[in-house]
Amino acid sequence: MTEQLHEIRLTVNGAAHELRVPARRLLSDALRHDLGLTGTHVGCEHGVCGACTVLLDGAPTRACLVLAVTAADHEITTVEGLTEPDGSLGPVQQAFAECHGLQCGFCTPGFLTTIHAGLRDNPSPTHEEAREMVAGNLCRCTGYQNIVKAVERAAALRQAQGPAGQAQGPAGQGQVERS
Repeated sequence: MTEQLHEIRLTVNGAAHELRVPARRLLSDALRHDLGLTGTHVGCEHGVCGACTVLLDGAPTRACLVLAVTAADHEITTVEGLTEPDGSLGPVQQAFAECHGLQCGFCTPGFLTTIHAGLRDNPSPTHEEAREMVAGNLCRCTGYQNIVKAVERAAALRQAQGPAGQAQGPAGQGQVERS
């Protein structure tokens, strides 16, 4: 017996994609296998590790727990969608690079999407709030210290960009040096 396929439209990183998928296709599998967006990693497949975290209508969501058919007509942002429009690193990605917030990199996409949403909701986290922001994602390599530093650095980078994403200097003009 052939499995019934469902025609769905997924909007991922601002682009619409028409897919035919079985009802049981996970969003993580649709992203990776049907759309070729392999930045969404699949770890535990039980929603525990956070490696597959994407933003679903802006909210961090474990893609391994969501059926692709239920994500139709929602906005999905993957780690690939966190770059700036010109292709440069976004502030969270830049902070991870500067603060050595990754080692093997397997958990990194889930951390990046989680932190991106966390900083949108809390643009100036305290050290403890930064630790809490990443508490739901697992990393077996880093010990989290540099990941927390990356959250704090990303907050500073975002604040330096200003409201329109433009770098701000003293009095709101020019570029801020990014060390």
